Amino acid sequence: MQKPVIAEKAPKALTLEPGTYYWCACGKSKNQPFCDGSHQGSEFTPLPFNIEEKKEVWLCQCKHSNNKPFCDGTHRKL
Repeated sequence: MQKPVIAEKAPKALTLEPGTYYWCACGKSKNQPFCDGSHQGSEFTPLPFNIEEKKEVWLCQCKHSNNKPFCDGTHRKL
């Protein structure tokens, strides 16, 4: 089983509009924390998630959160 690349040991704070987003699970995307297709040829797939109303979110960039795609503080233990 492959391990994801740690894109950054800090979450990305964003204000997102309603819609469907695709979180990068492999850590290789140049558009962190969102997928840009860099996972092609690996066992990783992007994680779709929906935002129902405009809100601020903290998205995981270490790729080890137990609450993906949202940060749970795991990056502090890596």
